[in-house]
Amino acid sequence: MPVSGSSSVQQARKVLADHLRELRRDAGLDGKGLAAACGWHPSKVSRISTAKSQPSADDIRAWCRACGAEDRTEDLIASLRAMEGMWVSWHRMERAGLRRAQEARLPLYERTRWFRAYSPGLLPGLLQTCGYTEDVLRTVQRRRVETDDVADAVAARMARQRVIHEGQRRFAFLVEESVLNNGIGDADTQAEQLDHLLTMAALPNVSIGVIPARLGRARMPVEGFWIFDTAQVNVELVSGYLTITQPSEVAAYAETFAMLAALAVHGTKARALIAAAGDSFA
Repeated sequence: MPVSGSSSVQQARKVLADHLRELRRDAGLDGKGLAAACGWHPSKVSRISTAKSQPSADDIRAWCRACGAEDRTEDLIASLRAMEGMWVSWHRMERAGLRRAQEARLPLYERTRWFRAYSPGLLPGLLQTCGYTEDVLRTVQRRRVETDDVADAVAARMARQRVIHEGQRRFAFLVEESVLNNGIGDADTQAEQLDHLLTMAALPNVSIGVIPARLGRARMPVEGFWIFDTAQVNVELVSGYLTITQPSEVAAYAETFAMLAALAVHGTKARALIAAAGDSFA
């Protein structure tokens, strides 16, 4: 797994390493003894024990077998799989196409009741029209995905938007003003999208804030992110998809969202910025 800067990932790596080290100690083995039992170089045991290297599922099986703790194997492999899920490269996530990547997120959306999202570059997926989504996903497909299932991926994203209208869910979206004029698609696509954005802003469970572009603004170099209730944050980076569950990190993103919300305009002022952007495409 690529090393991520997230402490959620690093903490998970350390917890797994601690469990493996405890098994070795309980078995009365030192690093050299475990290495000999597994047929490894002692440095491999050291790297795994200190979380400098991530074990494979086969490594965990060999470790548990050498420690006489085979009953712990499946639990530790499950921990490994969960840790791997915290950071997923786009290549791995999208190797079977874009549709599955879209569908995989649906359970998270269905169980979430409070959504907060900040987007510095594009409108969030839950607010996108079909045409806007098609242009966004077509660009993604051309850049990094061999399989062309864009039509199916668009349909999956559109179907996911039903969560806005179902259940007692709340949505707070923040976008930079530049997002309203980012040139996705043609003029008709942009005009339709901005008109749809005004419709969404009128929903009682939806808040849309626009952060105006202005001189003297306090800048924060923040990547786009989603906060799901108070349990999870997802961040889309250039190389992959990061899932954060460490409470302190989730709280940091919530605090950042609040700071960005304080910079944004809402209600009538936000709708005026959206309408003005729409007029430029008329």
